[in-house]
Amino acid sequence: MAIDDLLDEHEQSERVRSWLRNNALGLLGGVALGLGVIVGWQWFQKHRAEQEQQSYQAYQKANEQIGAGDLKKAEAAVASIGGKGKNAVYSELAGLRLAKAQVEAGKHEAAIATLRAIKHDPALQPLVNARLARLLIDTGKPAEAIKVIGQASDPFSLEILGDALQADGKLDQARDTYSKALVGMDVAAPQRRLLELKLAEVGGTVPASGDKA
Repeated sequence: MAIDDLLDEHEQSERVRSWLRNNALGLLGGVALGLGVIVGWQWFQKHRAEQEQQSYQAYQKANEQIGAGDLKKAEAAVASIGGKGKNAVYSELAGLRLAKAQVEAGKHEAAIATLRAIKHDPALQPLVNARLARLLIDTGKPAEAIKVIGQASDPFSLEILGDALQADGKLDQARDTYSKALVGMDVAAPQRRLLELKLAEVGGTVPASGDKA
């Protein structure tokens, strides 16, 4: 091997060592950061799994207490479920079941409070609002029920809104709302006949099948 080649190799090795000395901290920092990300992700996954398991166990406990009729303990159990995102469904489902049990036990105000506390899943909110509005109407609070239904436009919600408006003495608005609900409801729907009776009760004309009011 020529002397020049040896010098070139020596020079190259020196350059490599020099680069390593100058960049050692950066390299170590990058490795540490990568390891930190991996460890952090593993911790997050484990923590999330533990949270989901805890939420599920609290949900099971709440269901047992509701089934046993111990509503006081059930209320505390439902409140303890907590959770966000996917875990929130346990709290919402337990809350709906608790509210139903509270109504059956005559604890209407407690049921209203339970339903008002369910505010996580947008997909579930229309059902929660419908049950809450029905309960508010039954307890003499139709004006609050109207606010709860808000701008919902599906036939089921419109029927409840019509009930609230009728209970609040707003018969003209109730008539219009029942008519809109009928237009959007399937002619074979089981509850259609009842809705037609409600419309007639407030002075409305029941449209013939297929008519658009």
